[in-house]
Amino acid sequence: MSETILVVDDEKEIADLIELYLKNDGYSVYKYYNGTEALKCIEKTDLDLAILDVMLPDVDGFHICRKIRENFFYPIIMLTARIEDSDKIMGLTLGADDYITKPFNPLEVVARVKTQLRRYTRYNQAGGAVTSEQLEYDIRGLTINRETHKAILSGKELSLTPIEFSILWYLCAHQGTVVPSEELFEAVWGEKYYHSNNTVMAHIGRLREKMKEPTKKPKFIKTVWGVGYTIEK
Repeated sequence: MSETILVVDDEKEIADLIELYLKNDGYSVYKYYNGTEALKCIEKTDLDLAILDVMLPDVDGFHICRKIRENFFYPIIMLTARIEDSDKIMGLTLGADDYITKPFNPLEVVARVKTQLRRYTRYNQAGGAVTSEQLEYDIRGLTINRETHKAILSGKELSLTPIEFSILWYLCAHQGTVVPSEELFEAVWGEKYYHSNNTVMAHIGRLREKMKEPTKKPKFIKTVWGVGYTIEK
């Protein structure tokens, strides 16, 4: 059974082009030119991935991303004609998994889709980044289990996306060592890290919010400036 993908872009030529390339690769596609119809689709359709344009005529892609993350964990790729880091960080903070800037090669979109679906499938099968045979870590009231795909903090389950779960698992698996941002990105995203990549920082920020970590003195995920992140022993 082919994966089902939501495509939302008010530029008809772009939406149609993405749909064409995805269908040629065997994917099922639900395509919309506005956010209102897309939101209706999200409520009644089993989706495997969403591609959302940031700028839409009614509700923006950030709003749709936020609504998806209230109930679903499947990957979200944001599209934008703007190149400001603030837009990218906003999308990633809301739970997006990837960001593509217009203009783009449609083959790149298909490649990104495949990467995200591969990662999502791997997460569902094995709980994200696997660094050892250990199935569970229990660190000062934080329990994370890669068989059940659950992370529980102080008795309450954290609602984590696959990316957030993988980041937390990787840091727990390397407790006591500083994990460079480059290593964390390449281990979790499975891609080469590039200079000035704010993706890791944005996801760490979102993860800390869900864990209700204080900004200045976090209990778990600590920043080692200029190097990376660590969970201390």
